[in-house]
Amino acid sequence: MVLKIDDKKAIVSEVADVAKQAVSLVAAEYSGLTVAQLTQLRKSAREAGVYMRVVRNTLARRALEGTQFACMQQELVGPLVLAFSKEDPGAAARVIRNFVKENEKLKVKALAVENQLLPPEGLHTLANLPTREEAIAQLMSVMKAPITKLVRTMAEPHAKLVRTIAAIRDAKQAAA
Repeated sequence: MVLKIDDKKAIVSEVADVAKQAVSLVAAEYSGLTVAQLTQLRKSAREAGVYMRVVRNTLARRALEGTQFACMQQELVGPLVLAFSKEDPGAAARVIRNFVKENEKLKVKALAVENQLLPPEGLHTLANLPTREEAIAQLMSVMKAPITKLVRTMAEPHAKLVRTIAAIRDAKQAAA
């Protein structure tokens, strides 16, 4: 398909805007997938809040210039789909990982997070990162644990006194 210069500029501009706001990027080779499979991948990406786009590699390289994903420019070879996570760093990796479980033809080529290029094997590490809500819940449980322990420690002398008096009462009732 022949693109006019204005179309190319629009694509580069759109992808560059997304890349500036994104927190992670996954590039995967999609050759061998059917249109239905790609449609399913795009649908699951949309549901997860992931921006997914197939872009010519030359246009993608230009779009990634000056962004935190510039480190990935050398990896853009072959037919690739780019998946940008907008808020959650692991969202795109989870979408790709779940899709790869059913469709082995999709092959991860590279990942990028915070100006750092990761190998394809890093997909599972990135996908296993907790979401924002999960991270906040873990932080709250860590912050709550010392307070809970303090309350239990402060309440223990009273509870021990009550148990001792109850034991004395039970002993007197048994003797009578």
